[in-house]
Amino acid sequence: MGLQACLMSQALRKMSGNAFKAGCTLIFLNQIRYKIGVYYGNPEVTSGGIALKFFASVRLEIRSTGKIKSAKGDEEIGLRVRVRVQKSKVSRPYKQAEFEIIFGEGVSKLGCILDCAEIMDVVVKKGSWYSYGDHRLGQGRDKALQYLRENPLLQEEIEKIVRSLLMDRTLQVGLACMNNTLLPPKDEEILDDF
Repeated sequence: MGLQACLMSQALRKMSGNAFKAGCTLIFLNQIRYKIGVYYGNPEVTSGGIALKFFASVRLEIRSTGKIKSAKGDEEIGLRVRVRVQKSKVSRPYKQAEFEIIFGEGVSKLGCILDCAEIMDVVVKKGSWYSYGDHRLGQGRDKALQYLRENPLLQEEIEKIVRSLLMDRTLQVGLACMNNTLLPPKDEEILDDF
């Protein structure tokens, strides 16, 4: 067993208990290496042994799907990424999401708003044109995002509609779950069936 793998195993045993007591979250970033001589299966492996895989509650795989260029097109200002939940002890694994990460800013809020608005049919995409009601946002995603940046009132209006639709759907799902809960039948109800 490698020295780094031993150290990770020992350290994680000590840190996980202390982190739970303190009520904090530990975030580890790792990189992918390739195993040599793998003919079947996935040759990708994370460095530092497998202890981190066992101790992790959530493991996310982040892969770049493209680069985001500035309006002039001369420099890269971010990445378009695909995130896949590899392991989750708190929810369903193997879900995927795509979003933009802007350097120096983080996850693009405006890009997420536009994606959600498109999924919920608040913003309509015909061909490569994006439109909202009577407003033509632009041809192509980048132009639509630029138009929303230049018109903050329209951006806020779209965001409010998307948030209200999300809340309505969440409420509907919650009510449906409450109505469909399986309560154990009472003894009289069981006897009535016979």
